[in-house]
Amino acid sequence: MEHRPVRPAASDVARVRSDHAIADVLIVDDHPLMCDALSATLGYAFGLRKVRVAASIAAALESIREEGVPDAVVLDVALPDSEGVEGVMAIRRVAGQVPLAVISADVEPEMVAAAMAAGASGYVGKLLPRAKMVDAFSRIWSGETVLPEGYELDCPETGEAAALARGFASLTPQQMNILRLICQGRPNKIISYELSIAEATVKTHIAAIMAKINVSNRTQAALLASKARIFTR
Repeated sequence: MEHRPVRPAASDVARVRSDHAIADVLIVDDHPLMCDALSATLGYAFGLRKVRVAASIAAALESIREEGVPDAVVLDVALPDSEGVEGVMAIRRVAGQVPLAVISADVEPEMVAAAMAAGASGYVGKLLPRAKMVDAFSRIWSGETVLPEGYELDCPETGEAAALARGFASLTPQQMNILRLICQGRPNKIISYELSIAEATVKTHIAAIMAKINVSNRTQAALLASKARIFTR
């Protein structure tokens, strides 16, 4: 869905003059007020030609299928159908190398590390003042990696989360669906029913999942998914 924002007050944000090749932006966030604020702020600051909004990963993927890949994506990691970095992976698969900025109130180092390892181009805190938020997007859209203030890239906790997220990023969409159901405690027979696939196919996918993330059983897979912030529900 295309959004037509109200222009913010000139005192709130200065218009950015730059050579960004960004004219069409997709904002993925399920909070209408946040979408309005981002649409207005970014639309005015960068003179965007088009701002699309989607309230879920499914709606975002539909927008990309119907209207093409945008010049940039702004993505929350807490959505009705994706809470964690699986949304980053899903969008990155279809959006190619366009800038994909996560915007979230959750700036815990492990979440930041996992999102970046999953394919995010930068990570912006939702509580930033407008001027700093515009500056963050300007830098991300220029190719710079922007992270929350105080984030330590090389500490052991963030390093582990990042390494795990990179492993999970190799899973196919169907394998990710199965992993989600494993994390919810579903047995193979129920996974087979819910996904309308043969139980033997479920077992094949589970074996592939365990091989890709180097674990020997379902419990270990679920524990690693939790550590990697793939699903945070």
